[in-house]
Amino acid sequence: MAKSTPWRTLAAGSIGNFGEIYDFAVFGFSVPILAVHFFPGSDRAAAILSTFAVYAVAFLARPLGGLMFGMLADRIGRVRVMAMTVWLMALGTAAMGLLPTYAEIGLAAPILLVACRVAQGLALGGETSGTTSYIIEAAPDDRRGEWLGFTLIFSHLPNAVVAGLLIALQTAGPTAYAAWLWRVPFLLGGLIGVVGFWLRRSIAEPEEFMQASRKSKADNPLRAALRLSGLKAMLNVIMIQPVYSVGAYLLLGFMYTFLVRVARLEPMSALVSNAIAVVVLSVLLPLGGLLSDRFGRKRVLTVGAAWLALAAYPAMHLAASGTLAGAMIGQVLLAIGLGINGGASFVAAPEFFPTSFRATGHAISYQISVALFGGTSPFIATYLTQTIGTPLAPAFYVAAIAFACLIATQFIPETRGVRLRTSVEDSPNRTGPAVLHDAR
Repeated sequence: MAKSTPWRTLAAGSIGNFGEIYDFAVFGFSVPILAVHFFPGSDRAAAILSTFAVYAVAFLARPLGGLMFGMLADRIGRVRVMAMTVWLMALGTAAMGLLPTYAEIGLAAPILLVACRVAQGLALGGETSGTTSYIIEAAPDDRRGEWLGFTLIFSHLPNAVVAGLLIALQTAGPTAYAAWLWRVPFLLGGLIGVVGFWLRRSIAEPEEFMQASRKSKADNPLRAALRLSGLKAMLNVIMIQPVYSVGAYLLLGFMYTFLVRVARLEPMSALVSNAIAVVVLSVLLPLGGLLSDRFGRKRVLTVGAAWLALAAYPAMHLAASGTLAGAMIGQVLLAIGLGINGGASFVAAPEFFPTSFRATGHAISYQISVALFGGTSPFIATYLTQTIGTPLAPAFYVAAIAFACLIATQFIPETRGVRLRTSVEDSPNRTGPAVLHDAR
């Protein structure tokens, strides 16, 4: 019988997070070269926009993947679904590294690229909710933010790893990189999937899930999620998630291209500055989770959103300066607010739901929010920059979203210490739900 130690539990969640986000990061950092190979033409800006549109396709597939794998996770278990999603993502990414280009097969090339992105989106849609549910259900009740925050380190470090990998590959020269070396990071994504499956194949289901599934086995998780309490819980997620989705995907999927094409920074300097900011974000996410265990989710969410609302403009102003120092400091300013806010939002979102339909309810609301606000943020930022005619345009978008979420956060229930078996929305006192004990 499978048995999980705390470190095995955390490792199983972390490697999946690493693999899933590694695959997305490879695409985001490879936008300039993918535009050349899959959308060739005289209009370079149109090619970049087309590639960002393909980037967004995966986010449109995420709600479907979240729903499909979320229902499976509530029905057959978190662990089985985690094994499925890590394989699907790895296969989609490795296939990208083998695709023929537009010059070789014409229009079929971008169509196949879209198909691979759909596979990635379906997998990530299920991975996020399945792994998140698994970790918080396995964690001690007063350390859920800390445990989930630890796994989130490995959700963002892949961006720094990919940046370092691309720096190493580009030392071979632009000709070799453009010809075939750009494929290497995609192919490596398949190997990460093998490691992820090995770590996950022998872990145990959380006892919280096993007990809840025995009591509610006959209930349909989708039908339960669409009841009043489930709909309220999903609305809570949508009220807090956009600030992190917009800011994170701007930092992870847009800033490198922005620094190179708009700020005219050398590609190597752009990669280095972005990697530093991502490391800062990775370190601060567990700190945000830890602080939310101590002071409550709402307080930490509020501080993070306020920081981003105030820091967005100076951050973009510095990033647009065309200097390595400006790019680094500007991105770090964004990373600080994102780390604080994200550490609390990632743990609060699944806590809104009861165990019986946690993965399903979280998947629907979280993936819809990310699809609408996260996947489109690089495209919107690029469009605003070109339409308004100022490199500072993305700052206005980030600040507006952060301010809106700052207000919305004041109307959600506090979830620190909430009983996982019961939805926070079923509590008669929504601002102070029934808790197991005062966390810390």
